[in-house]
Amino acid sequence: MHATPETIERTLDRVLLEIQKPGRYIGGEYNSVDKDWNDVAFHTAFAFPDLYDLGMSNLGWMILYDIINRQPDMFADRVFSPWTDMEAVMRREGLPLYGLNSKRPLAEFDLVGISLPYEQLYTNTLNMLDLAGMPVRAADRDGRYPVIVAGGHACYNPEPMADFIDAFVIGEGEDAILDIAQTLKAMRGATRNEQMHALAQIEGVYVPRFYNAAYHDDGTIDAVTPNVPDAPRIVRKRIVPVLPPPFTKFLVPHVDTVHNRAPIEIMRGCTRGCRFCHAGMVTRPVRERSVDEIIAAADEIVRNTGFEELSLLSLSSSDYTHVMDLVRRIGTEFPERGLSVSLPSLRIESVSVDLMDALKDSRRGGFTFAPEAATEHMRDIINKSVPDSQLLSTAYEVYSRGWLTIKLYFMIGHPSETLEDVQAIVNLAKAVLAEGRKIHGKKATVNVGVSTFVPKPHTPFEWVPLDTLDQIRAKQDLLKRGLRGHGLNLRWNKPEETMLEAYLSRGDRRLGPVIERAWQLGTKFDAWQEHHNQAAWAQAFEDNGLEMDFYTHRPRSTDEVFPWDHIDVAVKKSFLVQDYEMSQVGETRVDCRNQCFACGILPKFRDTRMETPADAWKCPPVTPRHLRGKKAEDVIPLTVLN
Repeated sequence: MHATPETIERTLDRVLLEIQKPGRYIGGEYNSVDKDWNDVAFHTAFAFPDLYDLGMSNLGWMILYDIINRQPDMFADRVFSPWTDMEAVMRREGLPLYGLNSKRPLAEFDLVGISLPYEQLYTNTLNMLDLAGMPVRAADRDGRYPVIVAGGHACYNPEPMADFIDAFVIGEGEDAILDIAQTLKAMRGATRNEQMHALAQIEGVYVPRFYNAAYHDDGTIDAVTPNVPDAPRIVRKRIVPVLPPPFTKFLVPHVDTVHNRAPIEIMRGCTRGCRFCHAGMVTRPVRERSVDEIIAAADEIVRNTGFEELSLLSLSSSDYTHVMDLVRRIGTEFPERGLSVSLPSLRIESVSVDLMDALKDSRRGGFTFAPEAATEHMRDIINKSVPDSQLLSTAYEVYSRGWLTIKLYFMIGHPSETLEDVQAIVNLAKAVLAEGRKIHGKKATVNVGVSTFVPKPHTPFEWVPLDTLDQIRAKQDLLKRGLRGHGLNLRWNKPEETMLEAYLSRGDRRLGPVIERAWQLGTKFDAWQEHHNQAAWAQAFEDNGLEMDFYTHRPRSTDEVFPWDHIDVAVKKSFLVQDYEMSQVGETRVDCRNQCFACGILPKFRDTRMETPADAWKCPPVTPRHLRGKKAEDVIPLTVLN
């Protein structure tokens, strides 16, 4: 029987009391958008392939949801992965995956936009397509089904999911999503192939069916090349030259979410150049919002939602040029509302005493730093040089201002790391705790989170092999022994979960059948420790004649062609090679706000940069050719030229 909004509502009324947290599945949240289905010409569903509790804290899809719903002839709904209890009920009742507000089956939408911020969501994506009654493979879906588009940080290497996704947005989606929706709306009734040809002409859109991958006998990539004349040989990422006003009309969830606060992105990109950091490389150039714009957005958010905590988001919040002014103004302009401020990404060397004083009324959680490595030698290798003395003095200042807990994040498995480097994590955490005990005695706490380094695409470490399982376990055992006792808490991730992230992030499109087979064997919610099924993944690799180690533990030469080399993040491969070679001798780069290292952003976005106000990017402005070589006082500012 064909499902309708009425039959879906009736089924939900009957079954929701059988499951945990039925509020995940009913829609109608405060600030959610509902439109008459028949009054709009184009229907989009934004899908987050994990629990409502996580997805409702994700800023990315909310921004796109708002963009589509501001179009009078378009409607956007939302859908999340149902938890295992709800999925069992849905399959028993024949209830298809549906839009939360419209209660329309997902298969009835024109476009489904899937957020893929991390690779562990791949099997959930297949599961959502199947729950919607759609074929999981793109080749098996024709014009009767919605177009499936994916975006997010995991899509900078789209190849492992190429079999399942019709088109990927490479880069930033604010402008691209509207281009895609308007193109598909204009092409209603066209064949799927015609739609895909049109999408392939949009800047930043990658349509995998129009590319073939060829391999050498040893399994490495020979080339990924277009198989139709109108597909670009290289797909360059899409950027937003100037950040649009922040999203402010947050949906107020029905159940507690992982981050029950309102996020405002204050800055996009990072100038620090940490060599392990995928986000820092792919989100260049750095763009900042003005303090006035952020304050106005904060006021709207508080009035629209009632949230009592603001999270000021960026890759390095204390590097935001006007962070002191911003935090002080939030404190002075919202005193009666008790608004708390969270700066989730702080760098030790850019956190000042004044900033700590300004944040003193926001002591709900711990103060978080990410040294990433605990010896200065290792920090030079990863290009995150901070002396221990600076970390300890900063820790003392934090504790002395009333914080009881400092959170420290480290990675193990960096290139050239030894057990002595790992022991230094124990020593440094204990030294930080000692600073806290000078102020608070036994009330002081240090929480240590230790993840395992995964060499990610488009970074200077993309040539580096993953640490072996035996090495990872030995390092984790050392940390477990050393970080015991009152005031010390350690969190780590299982080595098998690191393996999963590594082969999915570094894979080619031969991993498509592996992902599908793993899903058929029951894998889903791979990001959840209790659901990770290493045996199923091992079986999926074996069934497809592939080996995990080929993708995880094999060193690469600098002339190897990678599965993602036809995806251009606008950072030159020659720059990455140079930075990789610098890491091998412990040579560092300074913050590129202070010195441009010609990473590639400026020449690849030269025209865009010349049309953008000089102060909009933290890269240096582009001087028009006819003005080059002249004295600075003779050069007309770019903003005047515009």
